Amino acid sequence: MELKTMKQEYTISLFTEDHIGILGQITIILTRRQINIDSFTASESAVKGVYLLTIVVKTTDEMIQKVARQMEKLIDVLKVFVHTDDQIIYQEIALFKVTTNGLMSGNVIDHIVRAHNAKILEVSPEYMVIEKTGHKTEIAELLNQLEPFGLLQFAKSGRVAITKQVKELNSYLKEMDEANRFKTEPTLN
Repeated sequence: MELKTMKQEYTISLFTEDHIGILGQITIILTRRQINIDSFTASESAVKGVYLLTIVVKTTDEMIQKVARQMEKLIDVLKVFVHTDDQIIYQEIALFKVTTNGLMSGNVIDHIVRAHNAKILEVSPEYMVIEKTGHKTEIAELLNQLEPFGLLQFAKSGRVAITKQVKELNSYLKEMDEANRFKTEPTLN
């Protein structure tokens, strides 16, 4: 199988202004190309008034490039970056609500929490809430260990990611601003 046709996981970092409807426009672009969203997170960015949408998808290199170009054409989108897992630092967060009775026998809870580098957020007579920050596989491992003890609820965030690259969004915005100013300045002959 050729590399261009192999599906792999990509993280799309999309910087946008805070306008209604951007999520719908992005969803339409992905749906038309039959690309499912594996994870989605929205947050503020380091630039005031600019928001970061982090989208994880599985697709081909050729398709992700087409999708990124199409997203960048949207009016409210400032910049789109596409990264593979080795180009970013990322985490997810999960909360597990487990019955207290099941975990209180012996040192079970202490062993599980320490082994998975998790932490206990709340303990009540009926339940306890455990938090785990890590990659998808680490969270799945902890989930598997906690299920036999009476898992009451489980919630997991989407991916939160930052790039390993040094050039930040501020630099790109400044370059875009200068390029736009250059285009609109009258030429002197």
